[in-house]
Amino acid sequence: MKEKTIDYILRSTWMSVQKMYNEEAGTKGSTMATGFALISIDPEKGSPSTALGPKMGMEATSLSRTLKKMEEQKLIERHPNPEDGRGVIIQLTPFGKEMRDFSKSVVFRFDQAVKENISEEDINTFKKVAFTMMELINNKKIYTNSELNIQG
Repeated sequence: MKEKTIDYILRSTWMSVQKMYNEEAGTKGSTMATGFALISIDPEKGSPSTALGPKMGMEATSLSRTLKKMEEQKLIERHPNPEDGRGVIIQLTPFGKEMRDFSKSVVFRFDQAVKENISEEDINTFKKVAFTMMELINNKKIYTNSELNIQG
């Protein structure tokens, strides 16, 4: 069997996690994207809509669609930002807070299951590897403007 690339392992693992989260969210008529947005919104003060995209790593168009759907589902309300007249604060409704708690419990259960089945040493190694990969990517240390050396 051919060795799997790191990219393949990351993508296939993340696709499995996404599928699992979407299946669990589906039991409440929701989606992983909605759950992630709920967790990203400050439950007490709300969050500026402009801060959510970068926090979640979502493009403005996708975030806008998600927020519109969340508003239709009565999970959030939009209010003018008192500190910035042009901005909007996204606040959770009581139902939104309830669904936020559900979303958090789903994430914590996954985290707990992983910790129950993988040693602390291996989890620490995984985190170290993941953070190193993010640093390589964020600091543009993988691809440069010079010609790529493609190996077969």
